[in-house]
Amino acid sequence: KEIIMNRKLGAVIIAVAVAFGIIKTSVAQKCGKVTIAEMNWASAEFMANVDKLILEKGYGCEVELVAGATMPTFTSMNEKGKPDIAPELWSNAVQGPLSKAKKEKRLFVANSGPITGLGEGWWVSPSVVKNHPELKTVLDIIERPDLFPHPEDKSKGGMMTCPAGWNCQLSTNNLFRAFKMKEKGWKLIDPGSAAGLDGAIAKASTRNENWFGYYWTPTSVVGKYGLVKIPFGVNFDKDNWHNCIVKPEKECANPKPTSWTKSIVETVVTNNFMNNTGVASEYIKKRTYPGDIMNKMLVFMTDQKATGEDAAFEFLEKYENIWGKWVSSDAAKKVKSSL
Repeated sequence: KEIIMNRKLGAVIIAVAVAFGIIKTSVAQKCGKVTIAEMNWASAEFMANVDKLILEKGYGCEVELVAGATMPTFTSMNEKGKPDIAPELWSNAVQGPLSKAKKEKRLFVANSGPITGLGEGWWVSPSVVKNHPELKTVLDIIERPDLFPHPEDKSKGGMMTCPAGWNCQLSTNNLFRAFKMKEKGWKLIDPGSAAGLDGAIAKASTRNENWFGYYWTPTSVVGKYGLVKIPFGVNFDKDNWHNCIVKPEKECANPKPTSWTKSIVETVVTNNFMNNTGVASEYIKKRTYPGDIMNKMLVFMTDQKATGEDAAFEFLEKYENIWGKWVSSDAAKKVKSSL
């Protein structure tokens, strides 16, 4: 907390110094003004702030962060050409219009993999992997309901689904039927809320108990408790997924086993940014966060009640071995000297 307060104090001192002309500033000609979507979840907030600091300090851009969310940000970029960058766009929801925008050269995927190891699916607590290494796939796990006793009916296995209203609840419930888990001795557990889902994972993990259910990464929960994503052990069935699994049960009468669809997360930029910012766009193309490091930063944000800006400073100070590879040596020196 002291470190965070010191950073904020330092930022105030610099701002005052600039205002009084003590520190001279200049707008770099090569980059110009850039707007970045600061999405309304932790990893995207963090990424937007790292991009802001590196583009400002390393490449002399004038950067403005603007509040964003997946659909409003994409629509604005597609129709108005602003903001210039969506650092973490979960593209599954916009594949059709994004493909059209790419074809018409309004938008570009500057980075097709900004974070490694991300995605949704079914996960287990670390104790499962440690104590039962023979359970390598979902197919293996569903044969052992006895290892995951339901909290209200110990004779059944309990698998945690998503809170009502989340799209993953439909997918998980339909996959539960597809794998005939009820017949194999399982019952679904409704967590009630996002807090209930996280709380159940925290409780099981800290007690070294077995837990099985839906989750996703990057998240602080995966980073903090070491959840392990389990492969399904079956191939992905695209037609089955899109025409049945993701739909309400009444529209999915005959679900078939399939693995979870691959999450597509990309850094999308406008034509203006791609063609008018020079070396800054090269940085965006190169920057890829290792999944474990991203999760550590999300744990930092949660535990320290830190903002995306706080986490960006923390990352730049601790992980030059990672971000230093994304930028030129000259930009790296400028970023480092600004911390």
